[in-house]
Amino acid sequence: MHRSVALLTLVLTAFLLAGCGNKQAAAQAAAKAAAARPPEPISVKTALSEARTVERSIMVTGSLQPDETTTVSSEVPGRITTLAADFGQLVRKGQIVAELDTQELALQLERSRATLAQALARVGMDPGQEATPGSTAMMRQAKAQMEDAKSKFDNAAKLIKTGDISQERFNELDKLYRARLAAVEATQDDLRTQLAVIRQLKADVKLAEKRLKDASVLAPFDGIVQVKHVSPGQYIKENVPIYTIVKAYPLRLRADVPESVVADVKIGTTLVFTTEAVPNAQFQAVVRQLNPSLDNRNRTLTAEARLLTSDARLKPGSFVQVRLVTNKAFAVVAVPRAAIYTVAGLNKFFTIENGKAVEHKVPEILGANGFIEMPEGTIPAGATVAISSIPLLTNGAPVKVAGRS
Repeated sequence: MHRSVALLTLVLTAFLLAGCGNKQAAAQAAAKAAAARPPEPISVKTALSEARTVERSIMVTGSLQPDETTTVSSEVPGRITTLAADFGQLVRKGQIVAELDTQELALQLERSRATLAQALARVGMDPGQEATPGSTAMMRQAKAQMEDAKSKFDNAAKLIKTGDISQERFNELDKLYRARLAAVEATQDDLRTQLAVIRQLKADVKLAEKRLKDASVLAPFDGIVQVKHVSPGQYIKENVPIYTIVKAYPLRLRADVPESVVADVKIGTTLVFTTEAVPNAQFQAVVRQLNPSLDNRNRTLTAEARLLTSDARLKPGSFVQVRLVTNKAFAVVAVPRAAIYTVAGLNKFFTIENGKAVEHKVPEILGANGFIEMPEGTIPAGATVAISSIPLLTNGAPVKVAGRS
């Protein structure tokens, strides 16, 4: 009985194992058949790559500089009585920004004028008289004496011939005439000397007037006080700084241009720049001067530009980033933005060639206006690229073009 049951069990087990083996074999066969069938083509939309021109530029660093910076000082020594401006205040050209005590300078001017008046009186001139006198009282007197001596000498010259006067008397009259003539010449020389002294004294008066005027210190241009160096009541010598004034408009932009693009920067080139001091804003400046030589240390050329417009937000000393255009029409091949697929930091796109997808990798995404630039030599213009179903595509996958944009 037990043997019959065991035999039956073995037979049933054999039949079950045979059935399972047949099912497994059938599944494997179905899998092989499915693998042998070609995959269904993926439906995609396509577009054509285009030949375009783009603007090429590089970024260089620069800084904003004031148009002018000057140290205002006095040309005369003295004690400061008034300071009309302070740190950060606006001053106008010709405005009196500081005054010195003028008492001593006024006395020096008065003394110079008095000395001049004395010299003018010696030659018979009035203080306001400009014309040079042809003669003076002393000169007229010397001429009169000379003419009298000449008349007597002429008469003696006639009488000596007739023997009416002695030779001794004639010699006396001759000597007298010559002495009077020399006196006239000496008087003329003295007049010339006096006139030269008068010119010198007039220059002294003008110098004293200038020194008195220099006691009032003027602003040389419209600007802003950057530093006030002195205080009221302080005694200063000549040329001691009183203020440092900067002219904030028009600002100058100075940028260091790399040697590789020096040829792209010329007088009149427009530079576009930004600064952290004014976020989300762009400004323009035009190149006005170029350094004639490169810096030997960093191989850069300094370019100086003037800002096109005044903007109170921009301050001298600001650090700026300058975009320098090196090529306004650089030829590139571009594809629509929809053709680029980015996953895990990898940028790729697919061209459609002979009904299959061909994968291309892009190191970085550059472009604008809905198009992405391709690295040189990646694809030619007019290539067909997929713009839909890109995540489903793999290299060599069959595709079916559903439409073209």
